Amino acid sequence: MLFNSFEYLIFLPTVFLLYWFVFNKHLKLQNLFLLVISYVFYGWWDWRFLALIAFSSFVDYNIGLRLDRTQEQRKRKLLLYISMLVNLGFLGYFKYYNFFIDNFKLAFESIGINMHLSSLQIILPVGISFYTFQTMSYTIDVYRKKLEPTKNVIEFFAYVSFFPQLVAGPIERAKNLLPQFKVKRKFSYDLASDGMRQILWGLFKKMVIADNCAVYVNQIFDAPQDYNSPTLILGAVLFAFQIYGDFSGYSDIAIGTAKLFGFNLMQNFATPYFSRDIAEFWRRWHISLSTWFRDYVYIPLGGSKGGKWMKVRNTFIIFLVSGFWHGANWTFIVWGFLNALFFLPLLLTNNNRNHIDVVASNKMLPSIKEIFQIGVTFVLTCFAWIFFRAKNMSSALNYLQEIGTFQSSEAILPVKVLLVIALMVLLEWGHRERSFALQYSPSDSVIKMRMIYAIVAFLILTFGNFELTEFIYFDF
Repeated sequence: MLFNSFEYLIFLPTVFLLYWFVFNKHLKLQNLFLLVISYVFYGWWDWRFLALIAFSSFVDYNIGLRLDRTQEQRKRKLLLYISMLVNLGFLGYFKYYNFFIDNFKLAFESIGINMHLSSLQIILPVGISFYTFQTMSYTIDVYRKKLEPTKNVIEFFAYVSFFPQLVAGPIERAKNLLPQFKVKRKFSYDLASDGMRQILWGLFKKMVIADNCAVYVNQIFDAPQDYNSPTLILGAVLFAFQIYGDFSGYSDIAIGTAKLFGFNLMQNFATPYFSRDIAEFWRRWHISLSTWFRDYVYIPLGGSKGGKWMKVRNTFIIFLVSGFWHGANWTFIVWGFLNALFFLPLLLTNNNRNHIDVVASNKMLPSIKEIFQIGVTFVLTCFAWIFFRAKNMSSALNYLQEIGTFQSSEAILPVKVLLVIALMVLLEWGHRERSFALQYSPSDSVIKMRMIYAIVAFLILTFGNFELTEFIYFDF
């Protein structure tokens, strides 16, 4: 069930009314209701995969209980390994089996040996990369004794399958989301209003920005030889805004929807294209995944405590693993490798934490230096996005080659799309110190903000794509 679908338009208010007016008297019943409707939401794509998420939840719930009862370190490690084997085993089979088989065959065929191995017609369960990491973080935190395991099976299953963020994040930690299932939730008009504004902004970014960019991006990337260099560069820029509008739009709708039900999810994007270097970009892009890799991979590897070599090694591991997490294709690995290269000079010069604050804080405009830094960071990001968007490595290299030919081919200038992108950038710049662009502040003029809401809603209705295109990250 897509957030931008007619079915969801019926589903959300129905669930909202039942949640607050029928099941609001008993917390256990309310949590059970959330669990049931979350499974309905997930099963809307393919009911067969409900067994997969249920089994994953069952395994980690029971391992959490056993870890709490066991003090012997050897047994605790065994339990942790079982959890990781189950979760990564599912992820490896459904997402990476064909990738490894195909590359294994190619490797042996290059030396004249035919392995007679065939790929399988495997359907990737939607959201598996997200809920797998979510359940793993729970088990790891219980193993580290940073979290008390829950003994309530309904709370745990509801935490894993919570429908707003189930399919494409944010990847919530148990220590943040799970305790919210344990306390009685009271309806808050202010929180719900804030949630509705964030949903509106998310729909704008998805339906107006991402889906309209996608029309031109698909056209340009499918036949780069037909277009001149400026158009190909524009294609990469439009994809940068497409993926940002698509993914951050999903996160905004998810976080806003959770607020309607009295839950607070972590911020997943913080105006990443205003970053002054790649390190800042990765603190602001897909925050839930970046911090997940930091806490569960980078720090256990030694983090930044060792010498330069260890820092470099760990950084490349993180970015390569992050690239591979996104998909079973060499293009994603190269995308991760490029980001590691861009990050490397900052790491070696100890400048990777120079920009912690918001750019031009308490100022209307950035300095010339900040404009230059933002521009360079955006160019590097767009260059890497070409590999992320390309179907394969040869397509990515061909795209770059066509940019360098400077031939006089067809040109595209999508004026309307560029205008709505400019509007989004202006709104996000003006409200860059807030968690999302339409968030209300007591210092705001009510009339001004209502005008902005009306304009955004009008643009969704008149310029939005209502053809129900899936979110990009459903494939990851």
